[in-house]
Amino acid sequence: MAVSWLNIVLLVFAVGACAACFILHRRLQKHERRQQALINVLRNEIQAMTNSSIGMGRRLIEVEQKLNLTADKQLELENRDPGTLAYNQATKLMEMGADVDDLVQSCGIGRPEAELMALLHKELHAPHQAIGRDS
Repeated sequence: MAVSWLNIVLLVFAVGACAACFILHRRLQKHERRQQALINVLRNEIQAMTNSSIGMGRRLIEVEQKLNLTADKQLELENRDPGTLAYNQATKLMEMGADVDDLVQSCGIGRPEAELMALLHKELHAPHQAIGRDS
């Protein structure tokens, strides 16, 4: 009889161990599915970040090319005839209300040239002022 109780105890223990193994196997499968889903989410996020980095890199290259083009144009403008730049600056100052003395001092042009520019400026803006008074 002792042997049969021992066999029953061992059988119960074996069935319990099998049940525990089955439950642990199911938990392990569930955990594995969760981990695989997390891996897929992370993979998608990495792909999205990679794509945005590539797009940002392309945009950065475009901006760099525009900056280089602008720097080349600026250099070209600086290498132009300095006299032309002085007259352009004088015109802008005249539009802001500068007088002849200001033009001579700021732009480095001669007094006769500054007076001629002031006269031309007055003539060009005189019709606009006359039209404004008639309204």
